[in-house]
Amino acid sequence: MTTLEKGTEVKMTRPAARKRGYKKHLVHLFLLPAMIFYVGFQVYPIFTAFLNSFYSWDGMQRDQFVGLENFVRLFTESPFQEMFANAFGHNVIFFIGTVVSKMVIAFLLALLINSKIRGKEFFKTVIFLPKLLSVIVVGFLFSLILNPTYGALNTFLSFIGLESLTRPWLGSPDTALYTIILVNSWYGLGFAVLIFLAGLQAIPSEIYEAAKIDGASGLRMLFRITIPMAMPSIMVMTILTFIGSFETFELIFAMQGSAAGPYYSTDVLATYFYRLAFGTVEGGESIGLGSALAIVLVLIIASATAAMLFFFKRKEFEQ
Repeated sequence: MTTLEKGTEVKMTRPAARKRGYKKHLVHLFLLPAMIFYVGFQVYPIFTAFLNSFYSWDGMQRDQFVGLENFVRLFTESPFQEMFANAFGHNVIFFIGTVVSKMVIAFLLALLINSKIRGKEFFKTVIFLPKLLSVIVVGFLFSLILNPTYGALNTFLSFIGLESLTRPWLGSPDTALYTIILVNSWYGLGFAVLIFLAGLQAIPSEIYEAAKIDGASGLRMLFRITIPMAMPSIMVMTILTFIGSFETFELIFAMQGSAAGPYYSTDVLATYFYRLAFGTVEGGESIGLGSALAIVLVLIIASATAAMLFFFKRKEFEQ
């Protein structure tokens, strides 16, 4: 119930105000389903892994509290120490290779699409199409394409007279990891192009016009205006690429299995974690060790992401 005083001024009674305040806070309940999913599928697994990393395991149950022993074994005991170093090195190569083969090409394609060319929407659609596929489907398809006996790639190379280039792309330790990196870059190229394109389209055209009046053109405009102004989108893609490179699992699992062959040449921290925690057909080593590795992986990603954010923010401030 409300009362009018002095024309237009409206005063609400205390029960009405309380009811209105109650309805205002009721809106927050709409966040509840999302919060339940977030806690159930994000917070709880991390908390459980953190807890498991301090215990030894007896079958499928926690056995004894061992403190930091699982972490110490991971970094000092053979073969865990060597396997961790091998997998970590592959993650670093995966990140660097993805930056070169995906981000650089995606930025050049975004520059091309952002210029005055015809069929921009068509090119954007075609480039983004692979992202609509499942990672497992992509892995299976490329396993067929790269088959050394009947695969389309080797057949095509033989057809055009380049038999010397045919090889078991996924069967050789020298080429397996780089081949998967290129497949992963092809799969994520469309998303990177869209991110870079959004950053390029946010640059005011007046800046380019002013630069042209001052005599700037070509590479000078690219390095002095375009790249610095597109730095927020470059920062986003660099961080997402780093996180994706250290979380990569599905593509390697689909193309090389949990053993990450041949001879662990495509092994990364996520596939190593899978073997430790859940094992292969011969049985897993330890859920406690796997949980310790998962916590280390979370710390690596979190600390490196924080460092990159600090670097890019400082770079942005200097500009």
